[in-house]
Amino acid sequence: MTTEMEEVRLNLGHIELAAHLFGPVDGLPVIALHGWLDNANSFARLAPRLKGLRILALDLAGHGHSEHRPAGAGYALADYAHDVLRVAEQMGWERFALLGHSLGAIISVVLAGALPERVTRLALIDGVIPPSSGPQDAAERMGMALQAQLRLDSKRKAVHPTLDQAIEARMKGLVAVSREAAELLAQRGLMPVPGGFSWRSDSRLTLPSPTRLNEAQAMSFVQRIACPAKLVVAADGMLARHGELLEQLPFEREQLPGGHHLHLNDETGATLVADCFNRFFGIS
Repeated sequence: MTTEMEEVRLNLGHIELAAHLFGPVDGLPVIALHGWLDNANSFARLAPRLKGLRILALDLAGHGHSEHRPAGAGYALADYAHDVLRVAEQMGWERFALLGHSLGAIISVVLAGALPERVTRLALIDGVIPPSSGPQDAAERMGMALQAQLRLDSKRKAVHPTLDQAIEARMKGLVAVSREAAELLAQRGLMPVPGGFSWRSDSRLTLPSPTRLNEAQAMSFVQRIACPAKLVVAADGMLARHGELLEQLPFEREQLPGGHHLHLNDETGATLVADCFNRFFGIS
């Protein structure tokens, strides 16, 4: 396994994103998209194990070393998809594969469904479609989101007195991760501030979405996907308990032991996911 990686920055005009670049120059183009509040180091264990791929692992907007969106802007799925297309243009990739975890998997499905002619393969880890809601919830959800936006002005980011305390806080986050995973995410996610350390991620990322698709709208993206797709389901992750949804998906599917961050939590999980995707991409 080679761990060679290049740090790159991409100026998309409307925003500048940071990324890690792995693999041979002539490898199959792949854009890797991490989960909510994570960063490009989400793929630090997995990417070096994938063979024959030219992997660009992004820090999504508002995450890691990428810029935050300007004042007044938000973090809608369509905006993330637009960023990915701009990245592909910067790289000179007319067609490319997507490797996504959690939120990154959702963005991948949305983009592959919206523009199926651009995406060659879809490799998903414990994520697939955006959360949906019924039309009767629309007004209440909008009101909740607007109030949360106003309250954010008076909130301040948490400051952790020591690096170790910041890492422990990430270990116990909404989705728990191993210490090793938290340390990797902290390398790109923490910054020194007066009094200790704080996470770089944009506070607006924690705001509730003002609108959601209904289930039929969410599934319409799945139905338009034209490329081969492989979904890794973590046995102790977020998708395993949604059997009814999984049965509706036309994707090749494999369940592997581990939690939501199985590709990052330990070497064993990273190896299992890599073996699965090396078979899927079929590059020796």
